[in-house]
Amino acid sequence: MREEEKRSSQDKSKNSFFKKRWVYPTVYIASAAIILTGVLWYQNSGTENMDQSEYKATDMPGKKMNDQPAVEVNRSMENFVMPVVNEDDAVIQMQFYDNDGDAAEQEAALVFYDNTYHPNTGLDIASKDGKEFDVIASLSGTVTNVMEDAVLGNVIEIEHDKGIVTQYQSVKDYEVKVGDQVEQGQVIAKSGTSLINEKAGNHVHFEIRKDNVPVNPHEYFNKPLSALQDANVTEEKASSETDAGKSEEAAEEDAEGTTPAEDKPAEGGSDKKDEDKDAGEDKDKDSSTDSDTSSNS
Repeated sequence: MREEEKRSSQDKSKNSFFKKRWVYPTVYIASAAIILTGVLWYQNSGTENMDQSEYKATDMPGKKMNDQPAVEVNRSMENFVMPVVNEDDAVIQMQFYDNDGDAAEQEAALVFYDNTYHPNTGLDIASKDGKEFDVIASLSGTVTNVMEDAVLGNVIEIEHDKGIVTQYQSVKDYEVKVGDQVEQGQVIAKSGTSLINEKAGNHVHFEIRKDNVPVNPHEYFNKPLSALQDANVTEEKASSETDAGKSEEAAEEDAEGTTPAEDKPAEGGSDKKDEDKDAGEDKDKDSSTDSDTSSNS
């Protein structure tokens, strides 16, 4: 009897305990704390294991991704350089034909070949001692043409941007082929000679072109590729085409100047004057004949 009363009182105490409002929230909070503690412990133990293993992530500060050198994608900041190893040993044999230059400079930039004067569309560069020398790439790019040409003295063409190329004429002993990627300053050939400009001797004819229009290399040496990308060369193209292929007599006429239009007699003008003079004489003769007839009558 006493045991039943004791058990009954315990059940009542237990029920009254759980009927209190703070009991269940406290149990929930304690359970959540235990679970969270277990999760944090598991994560920390996993991190320690990862640090001990070999980690191959490529985005860790200070970690070397590989031993290969980085490749420069944008070369617009490279400056054009003269296509020789040592500029101090180089001399310009013939300058670029500048449409805006004075008469003396233009005359000095004319190439005489096959009885015809041609404007020089680049720079003819030689060494001071007249010996052959290494020809280097003025700018990094892709070799798009390697051509044997007796007149021009062989040609190498390197593309640097869409429509922008450098040409190296009068070269020999090529060290590149079509499709090669060349770096600025890399030796691509040796200087040579050409039929079109035999007076230049051993040299390299260097051109910079945009959309197949030659520009003055002197204006772009030590300037970045972006300077030529922004340049407008449309008018320069038209002028170059007009001046190309002048005969010797035409070049001399340009140097001496042409006769003003007002000083030139009109075509057939002298014949017209003679006809008018003859007509006047015939008219006077007819008048004289009429007067004689009337007097005789």
